[in-house]
Amino acid sequence: MISITQMLEIHDEYTRGHSESVAIFGVQIGKQMGLDRTTLDQIYWTGLVHDIGKILIPEGILNKAGKLTEEEFNIIKQHPVWGHKTLMNSAKLNNLAELVLHHHERWDGRGYPDGLKGEEIPLVSRIICVADAWDAMTSKRSYRKPLSRNEALEEIIKNAGTQFDPTISQVFVCLMKAPDEALRKEGTLNL
Repeated sequence: MISITQMLEIHDEYTRGHSESVAIFGVQIGKQMGLDRTTLDQIYWTGLVHDIGKILIPEGILNKAGKLTEEEFNIIKQHPVWGHKTLMNSAKLNNLAELVLHHHERWDGRGYPDGLKGEEIPLVSRIICVADAWDAMTSKRSYRKPLSRNEALEEIIKNAGTQFDPTISQVFVCLMKAPDEALRKEGTLNL
């Protein structure tokens, strides 16, 4: 599985390390929520493969410097579907397929691909959604500079209850505002 995510990183220069970061942040959220080891493992592996469908997106769209056209954005929006189809064909990873499919759903139902809302969205997918958005906002992209830590936290807060699960958003914001030393003593921050 690691080799597949490395192949994606070769294809999309701006996601180098992204999948691993999403996996790590997702697990930290799950730990703060007191989730069991099995669920934490699901979060980790889902984070690693959540963007696997992007391998099928042309490099010119993935790394486009300017604004995407509506047609290009519709192609980007297919990556969870393609990731789902890929994972469904794997005996070892098919349990992650549904979680990957829904990582771009929104709490308010305006996400994709199925327009699920609220708790219709699997818990692991809701956690990956926040971790994915955080890493994307704080990383350099072809179309923009990274947001500062405070700017990205404000975006998470502002979009809690619309884009993001409000409880998961609150847990994440508290996690990111907590002193690193206190989290290390609790054994929850293992970055």
